[in-house]
Amino acid sequence: MAMSTETAMAIKSYQNQAEALVKNYLLADPFIPYTSVLGGIFACKVAYDLTQLISTFYIKTYNGLTKIQRIEWNNRGMSTIHAVFITAMSLYFVFWSDLFSDHQHTGIVTLRSSQFSIVGLGVSVGYFFADLGMIFLYYPTLGGKEYVIHHSLSTIAVAYSMLSGEMQLYTYMCLISEVTTPEINMRWYLDTAGHKRSAAYLINGLAIFLAWLMARILLFLYMFHHIYLHYDQLLDSLTGYPDEPLWLFSGLFGSSSTIYHELDVVWEDHKGIEENLGKKTVRDIT
Repeated sequence: MAMSTETAMAIKSYQNQAEALVKNYLLADPFIPYTSVLGGIFACKVAYDLTQLISTFYIKTYNGLTKIQRIEWNNRGMSTIHAVFITAMSLYFVFWSDLFSDHQHTGIVTLRSSQFSIVGLGVSVGYFFADLGMIFLYYPTLGGKEYVIHHSLSTIAVAYSMLSGEMQLYTYMCLISEVTTPEINMRWYLDTAGHKRSAAYLINGLAIFLAWLMARILLFLYMFHHIYLHYDQLLDSLTGYPDEPLWLFSGLFGSSSTIYHELDVVWEDHKGIEENLGKKTVRDIT
């Protein structure tokens, strides 16, 4: 059945209004931070529901879990997707983008930003809001006080950088540390599914150690070296923008607030690897 001219014109009118709404409001420069935060929260909801849907049909262990275990399972799926997204964004801006390159731009590196970099931080703020809300709702099942401190300080630091356009390079450097999240979550998944003695658990333990070494040790050595090389610019920005110490406190302490938990995980997996290797050696001898 052919569409009438009036119907086609009405649809076209609604389409034009929707495009104008997106262009003039949702994607307008002043609204990009808030739009990206809302987009991040919505993406978290989608990731949570997709994790639940896929796990229900394709993972046998999932249906045998308790209600609170399924909630944590879905929540960790959401955090894994965010970690992959923000790690990829951070690696791009820190190592490949021209935005923070000394060879492509002049001026103070701590004051550089773009719409794309703002969107990335906004999505991350949306995630921290969503995850923090779930932590409070099911406290302390989804995380204790160290996670509350980590998410609160991280939200302050990332939101400040997003809204002010300052310190975005170092914010993305800190967010690279999210690379440890998928391995930590996989460790929980394997343990919950009863595969703690499997080869996958052993390999994941090695991956946790390597990711932790790169993200918590080598990365921060690189960041402090970069700060040393741009120390004069950092002093100039601190003089002109006195709120930046807020980022320094929130960002650095937020990034390190879960380090003790991760150290426990790394040490526990290290002991487990030694135990498994010892058992393998005994079997080979006998």
